[in-house]
Amino acid sequence: MKLNLAKFIISIVICQLAGVLGSLFTIPKIPGWYASLNKPAFAPPSWVFGPVWVALYILMGISLYLVWNRGIKGKGEKMAVYLFGVQLALNALWSFLFFGLESPFYGLAGIVLMWLAILATMWKFYVIDRRAAFLLVPYIAWVSLAALLNYSVWALN
Repeated sequence: MKLNLAKFIISIVICQLAGVLGSLFTIPKIPGWYASLNKPAFAPPSWVFGPVWVALYILMGISLYLVWNRGIKGKGEKMAVYLFGVQLALNALWSFLFFGLESPFYGLAGIVLMWLAILATMWKFYVIDRRAAFLLVPYIAWVSLAALLNYSVWALN
């Protein structure tokens, strides 16, 4: 399939914008509120999150592009892209719930929904383009770790 540069760039930008939106709630809270929380021993240092998320959003964008570039004509393709949008919205929402509201509990509820939406997206993407599903494996792995971290922060505080 031929590269459609416009779709490729738009796919990456859409995902990065979700990250930018989430960072509006996250970055101001890291030095004060987040730094004051009790965290488990396995919590990565704060500086790790930014580069990891940028890389994950790139992989997500490539994944979206692979599905979008095949065409969004049938019910399956439309549902796949819809689910991708849902999980991306939940991704940005998590930052608001956890950091914006300063609520590990609401963050935990949000990240569970996000994890389920990612899994559903992967399932739908797998039917359309297996590469698109496999590109989301690092994302669901990181969100799994983040969910465990979120739960631990809630339990410790």
